[in-house]
Amino acid sequence: MDSLIDGNLEIRKITEKDLPELWALAFKDKNPEWKKWDAPYFEHEALSYENFLYQKYDYLNQPSRQAVLVDGEFIGIVTYYYEDEMKKWLEVGIVLYAGKQWGKGIGTRVLRQWIDHLFRQVDLPRIGLTTWSGNARMMRVAEKLGMTMEARVRKV
Repeated sequence: MDSLIDGNLEIRKITEKDLPELWALAFKDKNPEWKKWDAPYFEHEALSYENFLYQKYDYLNQPSRQAVLVDGEFIGIVTYYYEDEMKKWLEVGIVLYAGKQWGKGIGTRVLRQWIDHLFRQVDLPRIGLTTWSGNARMMRVAEKLGMTMEARVRKV
């Protein structure tokens, strides 16, 4: 995939150059602020940079995980995965690690581009997005993009 660009926003492959910033934002701290909104019921593990590098191929040049940049600064990632590839049940995700970018409409712009890109690349009947019900901002983004709430899990 080439870069997806919308003004100051870019979605592109994660490169070796991005790894130090990805680690610092996502894995350096035991209790990062972003994790309070991203499935907080799952434990988050801080990693040393050296241990993070053992996982680098989970991120590098993966079509299903892309870097999100604003004004050239790495701020997060977008993802996709199949719940059921035979039924073309695809789910998308986004994590904006950099809290200073929250509340600016970036998540909406990023997901709109990401979803449009996936629909252009793959024959899909729908794209899903699963989020924690306590993440009102993410639920609002989904609503703004015209997504429909299909279920609510009461207890994990």
